[in-house]
Amino acid sequence: MRTLTPVSVPLVTIAACLAVWAGAPAWAEPPAAGSGGETAVWTPKELRFTYMGFTSHYSCDGLRDKISSTLLKFGARKDLVVNEISCGAGMGRPSPFPAVSIKMNVLTPAPEKTDPNAAAATPTVTTHWKLVDLAASRDPLDVAGDCELIEQIKQRILPLFTARDVEYKSSCVPNQLQLGSTQLKAQFLVADAPAPKAAASQ
Repeated sequence: MRTLTPVSVPLVTIAACLAVWAGAPAWAEPPAAGSGGETAVWTPKELRFTYMGFTSHYSCDGLRDKISSTLLKFGARKDLVVNEISCGAGMGRPSPFPAVSIKMNVLTPAPEKTDPNAAAATPTVTTHWKLVDLAASRDPLDVAGDCELIEQIKQRILPLFTARDVEYKSSCVPNQLQLGSTQLKAQFLVADAPAPKAAASQ
């Protein structure tokens, strides 16, 4: 759950942004950036993430859901664990400083095979680069409301992942929605889809 403090947005800005959004493509995310045949290994990461913002306020479970969704988009392994912490306001109610603990595995480039024994002990994963845009196919007002959250994701969560070609802009103003001023887009190293299992012989 997220609530917004009362804000004003110029009508001209709303009209311009909605016109752009209406003509945007319907896919949830841009097409994959292609496979480069890179190999990687799963690497454990942990983080305590506390959101601090003026314009939008999240409940702990609302923040948990947004962070979990973002981590999966960035390529975290599906067995990640994201738990609410410091939730004095209770479930479903906006908290002044909602926080979550994160335990996950992310892909990092495989080390060079200088030691055959070490290489054999660490299974590698075939990967490709995937383009992720956190503003793609979303209501511009919704993206503007997440401005402070996206800013903090870029500062604290993005560095945990293997990413390239990062495009970021943010003009967060307390208690104001700045339509079209927030963007976080990058290519992330993600695991290839598993090969389909061969049909059992009759």
